[in-house]
Amino acid sequence: MNDSHFGAVEEEDAEFYVFNVLAGSITTDVHYHGSAQLVYAEGGIVHVFTDLKHWYLPARCFMWIPAGTPHYIFSSSPKVDLYNFYFKKEENENGFFDEINVYSVSHLLREMILYTKDWDGKITKNDSSKYYFLKALKSILPEKRDKNLAFPVQHPFPKDETLLKIAKYIHANLEKPLTIESTAKEFGMSTRTLSRKFKEILGMNYVRFLRALRITRSLELMLEGKYNMYEIAMMVGYNSLSSFSNIFKKVIGVAPSEYQQKLKGNR
Repeated sequence: MNDSHFGAVEEEDAEFYVFNVLAGSITTDVHYHGSAQLVYAEGGIVHVFTDLKHWYLPARCFMWIPAGTPHYIFSSSPKVDLYNFYFKKEENENGFFDEINVYSVSHLLREMILYTKDWDGKITKNDSSKYYFLKALKSILPEKRDKNLAFPVQHPFPKDETLLKIAKYIHANLEKPLTIESTAKEFGMSTRTLSRKFKEILGMNYVRFLRALRITRSLELMLEGKYNMYEIAMMVGYNSLSSFSNIFKKVIGVAPSEYQQKLKGNR
């Protein structure tokens, strides 16, 4: 993802700016801007890292990033289309616009986003049809997001060098049992030390972190469309479909089969 547009986004008359990346394999440097950003993913999972959290943005969901929020974006999904909209802050905005979060889109909002597929660059009042279209898009965000399918999976991301290596190891071996005892042994430390590291540095325990990685990896596999639900459960380290389904529903709020259908747009 080319970062050269960031300067143009800051221009005074750039009340709206559109920058769509329709090529997959996206990476940016850490940055922030004076405009808020709406990021929408179609066809894969995008990872958004802020100062303290690792957010997962799956297909058919959007993320709202308030102005001034340092972040960077990464995706290795080969087919992901990333739609980026930048909005200058307005007076008396709804409180929705001050909160970073991920939401599933409604049918209407998705169609409006896809309508801008070929748009690029700064949108001013001189281009009145596009200008007022984007003004309408922004105005309906608080009410036309899909409140029934928000995406609650996000977690602190380790900056500690040792814990970062452990996180990468876990992600690369999700099909294995990965007990805290086996992972501690792999890195030559005691279970107590590893447990303390997770709690002190991330503010969460090892099991919760592992669960988040497994559930988000299952979403990536669902989007590939190559595997049935039992195969996905095995590939992310669950020994039965029922145990995977129970954990998935606990984290996401709906059964995995239902969520898969929603990600495909069958709703």
